[in-house]
Amino acid sequence: MLSIPNIPITVFTGFLGAGKTSIILSLLPQLPKDYKVVLLKNEFGDIQVDSQLAKQSSLTAVSEITNGCMCCVLVGQMKTALLEIREKYRPDRIIIECSGSAFPATLAFQIRELERETANDLKLDAIVTVVDAENFTGYEDQSPTAKMQAAYSDIILINKWENVSERALDIVVDHLHTLNDFTPKIRCNGRNGVDPNLLFGVDSKLFKEDNPSFDDTHHHDEVETITIYKGSDRGHRHVHADGHAHHSHSHECNGAIEEQQPQAGIEEGELRRALTAQSKDSVWRVKGFVRLLDGVYILNWAFGRFDLTRIEGDDQLRGATIRWTVMGEPDEVKRAVRKLCATLSAEVI
Repeated sequence: MLSIPNIPITVFTGFLGAGKTSIILSLLPQLPKDYKVVLLKNEFGDIQVDSQLAKQSSLTAVSEITNGCMCCVLVGQMKTALLEIREKYRPDRIIIECSGSAFPATLAFQIRELERETANDLKLDAIVTVVDAENFTGYEDQSPTAKMQAAYSDIILINKWENVSERALDIVVDHLHTLNDFTPKIRCNGRNGVDPNLLFGVDSKLFKEDNPSFDDTHHHDEVETITIYKGSDRGHRHVHADGHAHHSHSHECNGAIEEQQPQAGIEEGELRRALTAQSKDSVWRVKGFVRLLDGVYILNWAFGRFDLTRIEGDDQLRGATIRWTVMGEPDEVKRAVRKLCATLSAEVI
């Protein structure tokens, strides 16, 4: 009887804005056309920004776990999702993209349990940590989890290194060697990412033993997440992943969706000026949807750098103008976005 190949799982971790999604998407064109990859993605808020980008790629499917971190608050949901992916798609590989504050050990232990439960049909192949070379020396001081992500990894990818000096890059690499001396550190090739042959087929040996003692109890407190909204209903309305309208003061979804009149779009230059003026000291990540004069765009802002990607349709905004998830320093992020909100006539909800 022919043996059926197991389904390898590659886990991508890395702090907010490190570039995990871009690297994952850059791998896909380098794979054989008949190679099936399913992405399991964990979002901080309920705004599925990166998943919208992923759905425009050659991925076989995108599965999403939102409104929390699947290594703690949503522990257990990942195992259920992986089993469903195996049953429904039988892909050649599953890629898990963690939220920015996820501690990989908890995820790895869940996958190791699935290895035993599925007789190695689902198997951990590698834990890959993406490091933002521009900002790592700053956020590693504020985030013990960022250090743990680098310390417990099979491969470290150094991203966004092109815009830093050789001396600054040497400092980052020295820090990474201190955290994890034996793990390979690979520079990404800009938008081309990295050769998948370097990441796939690793057959990780990490976390095969019984659970060691890790104190990751408060890691999710390192990041505060808020929502910025601009719409005619003063921000009480948002959209579920299934496209249904929901009012934040009520937990009941009506069967009929009341259509909103589309709001006026923002002039692109005004948006760019507002985003450029936003400090990255306490605000680390802004992601979501915005209506410009010529259509709806995905906004990805990370530590001062941002891009806009045009999308078709209005499902993610339902007539509103702005709907963003903002992540940053606890107890500081709301104060830090006041000027941004005032400039764009938006509000924190």
